[in-house]
Amino acid sequence: MKKRIAALILACVLMTVPVLAAENTADNFTRTRTYAGEFSDLTSDSPFYENVTALYEYGLTVGKGDGTFGLTDTMTVGQIVIFAGRIHSLYRTGDPEAGAAAQGGDGTTAEPYLHYLQAEGALGTELDGLLTTTATRAQVAHVLANTLPEEALPPVHADLVTQAYASRQFITDVTEYTPYYQDILTLYRTGVSVGSDAAGSFLPDQPITRGAAAAMLTRMVDPSLRATPDWDLGKESWSALGAAMGDLVPLGTYIAAPATAAEIDESVRYMLASNQNTLVLQYPSLSVTSARRVMEAALAAVKTYCEQCYNTVNCTYSADGSITLTFSAASAGDQILTYRDAAMEAAIAVHDALWESGEITTSMSDYEKAQVYFTWICDNCVYDYTAGDSSLSHIAYSLFENGTAVCDGYTGAYNLLLKLEGIDCTALSNNSHIWTVATLDGTDYHIDTTWGDSGPAPNYDYFAMTAEESWQHHSW
Repeated sequence: MKKRIAALILACVLMTVPVLAAENTADNFTRTRTYAGEFSDLTSDSPFYENVTALYEYGLTVGKGDGTFGLTDTMTVGQIVIFAGRIHSLYRTGDPEAGAAAQGGDGTTAEPYLHYLQAEGALGTELDGLLTTTATRAQVAHVLANTLPEEALPPVHADLVTQAYASRQFITDVTEYTPYYQDILTLYRTGVSVGSDAAGSFLPDQPITRGAAAAMLTRMVDPSLRATPDWDLGKESWSALGAAMGDLVPLGTYIAAPATAAEIDESVRYMLASNQNTLVLQYPSLSVTSARRVMEAALAAVKTYCEQCYNTVNCTYSADGSITLTFSAASAGDQILTYRDAAMEAAIAVHDALWESGEITTSMSDYEKAQVYFTWICDNCVYDYTAGDSSLSHIAYSLFENGTAVCDGYTGAYNLLLKLEGIDCTALSNNSHIWTVATLDGTDYHIDTTWGDSGPAPNYDYFAMTAEESWQHHSW
């Protein structure tokens, strides 16, 4: 009898041992409660019914003290920070309140959540002193876009949003002068927002309601709730003025002291997407040798985006560890931004002309479109055998404006055209050559427009090569 009692006690103990949550995983986003009418102002026909119930079931809200959720109430900066802190903590620890609790919070005020997000590097000091003010939608975007890492919130609509925004057909109330515009675009790219109307308007200066905020918050934690823009870009998608080269670069996160190639790429993309050519980094101690290493690594990262027309870098650094990298092109100097704008305008003209002529149509695959652009490059450029290190033939501008280029000019112009078409691509190089790697209809191909233009007619042996085939021509 005693043995049976001991066994029962052991069973009870085992049943009450909590399951330890994994760290840093979206698997922690699980519905731990079932909504049963807790909010008196939420009806099944509410446009935010699914989102508010999900917010409750994920353990991220209990509503207001009066038994409502407050669907139409506006939110303060502090309230959106609380929600973001809970989501970040849930992802990191499995407990939505653990992060703020570690900062001395008891779940009643926003400061501990802000301090937690700051300690985690998700926010800086830009919102200090603003917690009690009404949050604008731009501020909400800034907080949410930095709450989760990319592996938990991937940019599933990156190409569509980039093209829609840069063509100025959609999200037209957001410009590079809009506060936190990059964070706003991140919400579109990740399916957290599709805007407030058919034009995808974000209304960045307006306050946000708790219902609209619930929609964004739950899309962050539940992939099934993420939204897809219903936008028809059509063939005229790049004809409108205002598109800039930086709009073609996936948004990066600024890292002040990048230590790896991936972190350097993040900071470089942050600069490029901002349409800037200067990157300031900070290192605790900096020598001539370490500054050169940083400079070379940053230049290598920039060259993978050779459509941006940068291929040189000037480096200055100070004893306090600040290093300033200024990118340009060989002989362009201060005129580099003019050359970039001219290349972009010329590439858009080529894109639109090919659509208007019917050489590219909506029924074509990425593979077929990429081949049309391959042919155009080969038919409209000649290799510049006289080009020296300072020649503009090293950038896309020369191919479009002068009809001459060397390999990085060929590759930059081709990649620019592909990106205008919404085709994901990058540049791959070795010590003496550079060419394109593009994803066409879900498959990665190597494409060498320079060698494809080595005869009187385009040589399609260099179009859509497998990695193995490409290696036979130029290893890397």
